Amino acid sequence: MTNTETTFQSMGLSQPVLKALTEMGFEEPSPIQARTIPLILEGRDLIGQAQTGTGKTAAFGVPIVERLDHRSRRVQALVLVPTRELAIQVAEEITRIGRFAGVKVVPIYGGQSYDRQIRALEHGVQVVIGTPGRVIDHLKRGTLKLDGVKMVILDEADEMLDMGFIDDVEFILQNVPEDRQTLLFSATVPEPVARLARRYLKDPEHIAINPERLTVPLTEQVYYEVREHEKLDALSRILDMEGAERTIIFCRTKKRVDELTEGLQARGYSAEAIHGDLNQVQRNRVMKRFREGGSEILVATDVAARGLDIENVTHVINYDLPQDTESYVHRIGRTGRAGRSGTAITLVHPREFRQLRQMERVLRTRLTRRPLPTPADVAEKQREALKARLAEEVERGVLPEYQELILSLAQSYDSVDIAAAALRLLVDKGREPQPALDFGETGAEPGMVRLFLNLGRADRISPADVVRGLAEGAGISGGVIGLIDIYDRFTFVEMPHEAAAKVLRNLPNISIRGKAVNMEPARPRA
Repeated sequence: MTNTETTFQSMGLSQPVLKALTEMGFEEPSPIQARTIPLILEGRDLIGQAQTGTGKTAAFGVPIVERLDHRSRRVQALVLVPTRELAIQVAEEITRIGRFAGVKVVPIYGGQSYDRQIRALEHGVQVVIGTPGRVIDHLKRGTLKLDGVKMVILDEADEMLDMGFIDDVEFILQNVPEDRQTLLFSATVPEPVARLARRYLKDPEHIAINPERLTVPLTEQVYYEVREHEKLDALSRILDMEGAERTIIFCRTKKRVDELTEGLQARGYSAEAIHGDLNQVQRNRVMKRFREGGSEILVATDVAARGLDIENVTHVINYDLPQDTESYVHRIGRTGRAGRSGTAITLVHPREFRQLRQMERVLRTRLTRRPLPTPADVAEKQREALKARLAEEVERGVLPEYQELILSLAQSYDSVDIAAAALRLLVDKGREPQPALDFGETGAEPGMVRLFLNLGRADRISPADVVRGLAEGAGISGGVIGLIDIYDRFTFVEMPHEAAAKVLRNLPNISIRGKAVNMEPARPRA
């Protein structure tokens, strides 16, 4: 069965595991997962040759969760890893996979207190992920019992042997039941690893996955560090700074695609969604508008974007990190085609830095870190864009009747003042000027005002609801709205001074989810 034919559903996985994979954003198996999971579920010993960052943790994590006796609290699966960082990462991933199955997972590694690990082991654990030295320490103390182990996984086997763990690994393998399943995962299989496999694995299947090499030299690859609650605001600033003309934004799940598309539309961006829930007619309609410039942003899942042939994509943005390096390569390959340059942007949560570094090692490249643009940066960019438009208009030549009008005004007013007044009319679209409001200190970042809104989570409002209500009711651009913090009974919203003034002047016209609102300048943060 090839990867294109294999799905998680076709593997016969349980509903709790399928639900967990869906929430984690796994739409389909990666090559290593497609080829190894069915064999592991059959109980076969296996050598999986694949680089870090190819999705191999789930390749053994899914079968571990599926093959556990969930009624027992004995250690049934042991994963050996070379470093504490990898122990933590693998433990987190298997915990997420087993979230709805009630799996108990504990990492044990050097540098953490024995007492904490002993207490966790005493409470009953089904899966242990550990470094060889600390596993042996617990075995000798009698705090770790391996007599119930049915599966042993050696992860990053070549690295473990390079670090001198060969004797420790053999000692551990000699202290687990012989009637077990043994899996060995390694980026390379040098002779010491092959010798270990011959000695401890029973008629193993050898699966080798060659990762794709990055072949997009014209694509600039950058990343921004962004926390989850800041993502939509950060994305808006990045889009405004980049001046992106045709952009594909990737999310992990269909729900995420819909939420982001709604949020972007509420902020005034021309965005459309494409994912597996769209029928072919809807899909064709969305793609036609995107190709013809009717929309500038396409928000997609990995599977929905497969096979799309779109020219002149200037930017690809990873709103969510992909689950494996191959997916990253496929995503950013959508831009920088046919000899043109392109930009690939990735939003990275601090917890995802380990995954990012692994991807960089596989790709043998480093992504450039950029500071997140501030509202002041965006405003300056917009001013520069306006200057460029004015210069272009001057180059095209000015109509005589406009020249006569300016010459007439110039007899009474300074020409610079006339130009500034004309710009204000252009930007404000003819609205009557209003006296400036003094907001005082509201706890917002420089150049912004923080407003208090009397609706919150209890009113079932979302950031998209807030942006849409303020933009439509006050006549402001959704793109200028900054950070939105929603609490149970109230919400804080940040925006520039001018936009805040328009919002407060237009309160009678503003409603959010059909409810009238009250807004006022927030008190400074304590």
